[in-house]
Amino acid sequence: MSEPDDLLLVHTTCADAAQARTLSEALVERRLAACASAGAPAQSTYPWNSAIEHAEEIPLTLKTTRGAFAALESALAELHPYDVPEILAVPVVEASVAYADWVREWVAGDQG
Repeated sequence: MSEPDDLLLVHTTCADAAQARTLSEALVERRLAACASAGAPAQSTYPWNSAIEHAEEIPLTLKTTRGAFAALESALAELHPYDVPEILAVPVVEASVAYADWVREWVAGDQG
C-alpha cells in the first residue's frame, strides 16, 4: 500500500538548460521537490500536430513524495511552457534513510 510520504522520482523534459533551471528553482522553492537534477541533452522523437518531430531536450528528475505529487503536477502544468509537458512519476523502491528523511522533511515544510 502506498503512503503519502513514499518517495517518488518525477521525470519531465525541458527545451533547454535555462528552462530546466527556472523550473527546478521554482519547484524547490515551493517545497514541491527537495532536489531537481537536470541531465545532459537528449534527442527526443515524438508525434505532434500530425508530424514526427525531433528536438533536443534536457531531462529533469525531481525528488518528492507521493503526497506532494498532485501539487507538483499542478505547478508543472502552470509553469511549464510545453502544451503537454511530460510528467511521469516512478516510485522509489529503496533509498538511504538519511536521504529519504531529508526529502520528506523539505517537502513537508520542516526546516532542515
